[in-house]
Amino acid sequence: MPSPVSAESGVEEFLDWLVLERGRAPRTCEAYRRDLSGYCEVLGSRNRSPRTAGEEDIAAFLRHEQGRGMSPASVKRAVTAVRAFHRFLVMEGLRPDDPGSHMELPTVPKAVPKALSEAEVEAVLDAVVGADPVARRDRALLEVLYGTGMRIGELVGMSMADLDLGGATVRVLGKGHKERVLPVGRCAREALTAWLVPAGRGEMEPERWCSQHDHQALWLNQRGRRLSRQGAWGVVKKRARQAGLGAKVSPHVFRHSCATHLLDHGADIRAVQELLGHASISTTQVYTMVAKEKLWEAYRAAHPRAVLKR
Repeated sequence: MPSPVSAESGVEEFLDWLVLERGRAPRTCEAYRRDLSGYCEVLGSRNRSPRTAGEEDIAAFLRHEQGRGMSPASVKRAVTAVRAFHRFLVMEGLRPDDPGSHMELPTVPKAVPKALSEAEVEAVLDAVVGADPVARRDRALLEVLYGTGMRIGELVGMSMADLDLGGATVRVLGKGHKERVLPVGRCAREALTAWLVPAGRGEMEPERWCSQHDHQALWLNQRGRRLSRQGAWGVVKKRARQAGLGAKVSPHVFRHSCATHLLDHGADIRAVQELLGHASISTTQVYTMVAKEKLWEAYRAAHPRAVLKR
C-alpha cells in the first residue's frame, strides 16, 4: 500500500509553498503535514486521491477526526489545511475544481483566556531573588513577557540588536514574519539593564561562541547558547512553582495576563491588538470577555439587588 503522503499527492509541494511563498512557521507546517497525512489515509481507504476527492470525501475526513476525539480547534485546523491544500492544487493546475470551496468550517467555542491576577503576577516576579546571572536573566525574561505580551517564540528569537534600551523599544518578528516594535516599560527596562552587564549576561558568555546565532542572542542558557523555547518554559514554570502557582502558569498565561490587565485599566482595544500582533480584532476581543466576567463577579458580590435573597 503506498505511503499516505505519496510523491504524487502534491502535499510536499504544498508545504514548501507555505514556507517559501506564505512565510508559514515550521510548527504550522508540521501540524499541516500531520493533518494532510491523515486526510490521505482516509482518501486511500475510500479508493480516492487528492486529485479525485470530492466534497463528500472531505466530509468523511471531518467525521473521522471528530470520531477520534479531536478537540474542535484541532478539527477546524485539519479541515482548514485540507481546504488550503485543494486551493493550491487548483492554483497549480493539478485539478480543475476545488471540492472544499463550499464547505463550512466547524465552529469552535470561544474560550475565555485564563489570566493571572495582578497579585499573582507580582508573586511570580517576586519569586526571583538574588543578583546572580540566572536570577538577573529570569527576572528580565519574566518582566519582558508580562510587560510586552509577546509570544514565547518571539521572546527567544530576540537578538541584542533588536533591543533599544535608550528608546525603550524592542523589535520582534511575529507570525507570518511580520515585524512589530513594542514599548519596554520601566520595570522591564530596569531588569534588562541589570541582565545586560558583565555580572549578568557577561557571566554566561562562553570563552568561544558556538555560532553567530548564539553570540547575537539576548537570552543565554548556562552553557552560553541561545535560550530555547523549552528553556524559557522552564524559567516560567520554575518561578511559578516557587510562587506556589505551579501548573497554573505558562508563558502564554503571561501574554493573556498582559492583555487582560491592559484592558482592565482602560487601554484601547486597537492598541492591544497592535501590541499582541493579532491579525484580526476579533482575536483580541476575546480578552474583553474576561473583563466583563470580572465586572459581573464584582457586581454579584457587592450589589444588594444582584441576586435573590433566600
